[in-house]
Amino acid sequence: MGHYHEPVLLNEVLIALAVKKEGVYVDATLGTGGHSVAIGGQLGDNGLLIGLDVDTGAIELANERLKALKCRYKVFNRSYVELDSVLVDCGIDCADGILLDLGMSSFQLEGSGRGFSFLRDEPLDMRMNPVAKGPSAADLVNTLREDELEDLLRRYGEERRAKRISRAIIRARSKTPIQTSLQLASLVSAVCPRPKGGMLKHPATRTFQALRIAVNRELENLQAFLKKAPDFFGPGGRLVILSYHSVEDRIVKQAMVSWEKGCTCPPDFPRCVCGKRPVMRRVYRRAKRPTEDEKARNPRSRSAILRAAERI
Repeated sequence: MGHYHEPVLLNEVLIALAVKKEGVYVDATLGTGGHSVAIGGQLGDNGLLIGLDVDTGAIELANERLKALKCRYKVFNRSYVELDSVLVDCGIDCADGILLDLGMSSFQLEGSGRGFSFLRDEPLDMRMNPVAKGPSAADLVNTLREDELEDLLRRYGEERRAKRISRAIIRARSKTPIQTSLQLASLVSAVCPRPKGGMLKHPATRTFQALRIAVNRELENLQAFLKKAPDFFGPGGRLVILSYHSVEDRIVKQAMVSWEKGCTCPPDFPRCVCGKRPVMRRVYRRAKRPTEDEKARNPRSRSAILRAAERI
């Protein structure tokens, strides 16, 4: 049970999904199944739960937990970007609810051995899909030019000290390649030490975040999913998204705001020619965040931001 943690914002997720007993619900980022077990627990015998994840190790752990469910469930080793084809494979026109949790699963941080955590000495890989063919985090760190590294850290990590860190990486790798998570974390800590009073975040948090996002094309995947998302629902269907940093949350919020907008024709047009109609409405005007109690109990929830939208 070592890799199972309390699911983030669980009550808020269940309320936002408004689970119907006989509905079809998708946990598009299954992880080790924490949210899925709770969603499935609210479904009746005829309800259907669909889980997707690119990480076979996480799926194994999730399957063990899902066996106890009374509802029907199907698990796919696929990315949430492929949800449209998964629904077709299941013979489903639309879902009643979809959850997208953009955080790291406990398995990835603690059990995958792929360098996601700066607290362990592991190969600097960071590919969520263990058989992915794209470049690893070590490939990026050891081959990108200084200006490219700086741009990556600023864009995906919003790292204010990007120039200092990228310069230190170039200097270090000229002597020996940077191959492990602890090597990189130590290097960042050396050039960006914690202030004397201490700070909550490890100095390498944003660097690791930026590399993980780049390696897994997380923002591109999120944008591709959001383009298709309204088509996955019938009226009343709900999409719930948990994000963990402002780069992701901004993309989610902008998409949800745009779904609410109708005609985009200039105000001086005599009649609408764009034909745009609102497709979804936000369930909450302001994002939901964890309570102080949850943050103390479950530190992984600290930066979580929940947004939800309902199909019109």
